[in-house]
Amino acid sequence: MDKLEFRQATAEHSGLDDGSVDLITVAQALHWFEIAKFFAEARRVLRTRGVLAFWCYARNRVNSDCDPIISRMFAEVEQFWPPERAIVESNYRDIEMPFEELAAPSFDMSVLWTADDMLGYFRTWSASQRYMREHQADPVATIESDLRLAWGPQRREVRWPLALRLGRK
Repeated sequence: MDKLEFRQATAEHSGLDDGSVDLITVAQALHWFEIAKFFAEARRVLRTRGVLAFWCYARNRVNSDCDPIISRMFAEVEQFWPPERAIVESNYRDIEMPFEELAAPSFDMSVLWTADDMLGYFRTWSASQRYMREHQADPVATIESDLRLAWGPQRREVRWPLALRLGRK
């Protein structure tokens, strides 16, 4: 642990030494960065053969009863997502990898949730928050009763496919 150091800095100006890093990871955040500047910083701080890993998660899935309702929720707030969200919707595929691209495995993240958990998650979305500010109404209310009925009282597995991209300097 004596080699571990914690710092706070922007992605574009890390303050790290040149060629001092073996691995850079970015989880569900690359679309908020100034991407060209971040990649320049990654090139500067990564050691030769160092790896850049960035990923985002796609729309979640539950089952054939709940998924259409989840899609309705996305549609309800779609126009309220910031423009950067389009990069996520493309699974970061529209971003040109600045290094030699490596094959990445396919995998999902998952959690066991109740209907309340899922509804609460919808309310955390930046698009839902923006909708609420502009309309003084909760967009989740438009699908809440249908989701509760389809979901039932049990916990269900919620899965998000992860879109991982890897590059080696």
